[in-house]
Amino acid sequence: MSTTLTIKGQVTIPKQIRDALGLHPGMPVDFAVNQDGEVVIHKAEGSAKRKPDRFEAARGKADVKWRTQDLMALLRDDVGNVA
Repeated sequence: MSTTLTIKGQVTIPKQIRDALGLHPGMPVDFAVNQDGEVVIHKAEGSAKRKPDRFEAARGKADVKWRTQDLMALLRDDVGNVA
């Protein structure tokens, strides 16, 4: 399995390898060179904690139960027609 090095020195880790290691976007990884000169990739320490989705903190926080027609009226700036 091969990949191409970019001008910035970056490579894409093939999906098969990411899946085998359980790697997800934003996870830290460590690279090492073994005694045979082969590059080895590992999950970095603390990698069990996945970076939260940026919307995760807001998910489920609304305490107002909007009806669709009321929300659409508000978004359309049609406040006078809200029931």
